[in-house]
Amino acid sequence: MRNRTSLSTFILLGLTGDPQMQLLIFIFLFVSYTLSITGNMTIIILTLVDSRLKTAMYFFLKHFSFLETFFTTVCIPRFLYSLSTGDKTISYNACMAQLFFVILFGATEFFLLAAMSYDRYVATCKPLHYATIMNSRVCGWLVSCCWIAGWLVIFPPLCLGLNLEFCDSNIIDHFACDASPLLKISCSDTQFLEQMTIALAVLTDIMTLLCVVMSYTYIIKTIIKFPSAQQKMKAFSTCSSHLIVVSITFGSCIFIYVKPSAKDDIKINVCVRALYFSFPHVKPIYLYPEEQASETSFHRLNQKNFIDLKDIKEC
Repeated sequence: MRNRTSLSTFILLGLTGDPQMQLLIFIFLFVSYTLSITGNMTIIILTLVDSRLKTAMYFFLKHFSFLETFFTTVCIPRFLYSLSTGDKTISYNACMAQLFFVILFGATEFFLLAAMSYDRYVATCKPLHYATIMNSRVCGWLVSCCWIAGWLVIFPPLCLGLNLEFCDSNIIDHFACDASPLLKISCSDTQFLEQMTIALAVLTDIMTLLCVVMSYTYIIKTIIKFPSAQQKMKAFSTCSSHLIVVSITFGSCIFIYVKPSAKDDIKINVCVRALYFSFPHVKPIYLYPEEQASETSFHRLNQKNFIDLKDIKEC
């Protein structure tokens, strides 16, 4: 019987040991992360200050932007610090916290995408009752349920994962703390934990994907009945960006997590995860189904800032 080893730190190998590649990765991730934070914070500010963006769609988008901001901030700044300083160590507590928040925000994002698809269904199929059905109370309840569901997904495997033993190595073949590389280096019997992780990932995927598919089945049936081609194009363009985000999110999760064993070779999964973290600013494209309203919001915000600056100068 092995003696349990209490680890205080892990070592994150990152993506590559080549200094030139590390520099390119740093520049790429820094620019991508800056764009992500700027884009998401702009969306959040616009939805807070502009009364025209107080609909349910923008309410969900605001929370989606919050999730994207938190999701990327959990991993990318730490990886950028590692690339710039060469310090690849991370404490056990920080590693567990990083893993917890990545899965929590990721799972919550899946359920929020399902809620957003329901919002599109009501807006397209029941436009006259949209304001009544998707009122502030219902929207708040849906977002709360998304967070609760995300917590329920992470809580059972987290309780088991905190009891894992690491006897032989503390080197994680990843740029961040993730479930697969941690299970790979553990000397505990991880079969049950792997099965639970896969089951929860599949259940989350199936439940949320089923909601999305059902919503868009009814949406497409309704759009086909529209009399003019212009109305059909406008409706499809409104929903297409959401479908792109759904495809990116679901496709990445299925590729990374839904596989036979976490102890298989994970190098390609590390690259896929890095790309997934690198393009979060693509997802808020969902903001722009109403380009005119969005442009007006930008102009109003810029005009307000200009007026405030002018008043300060006059004082």
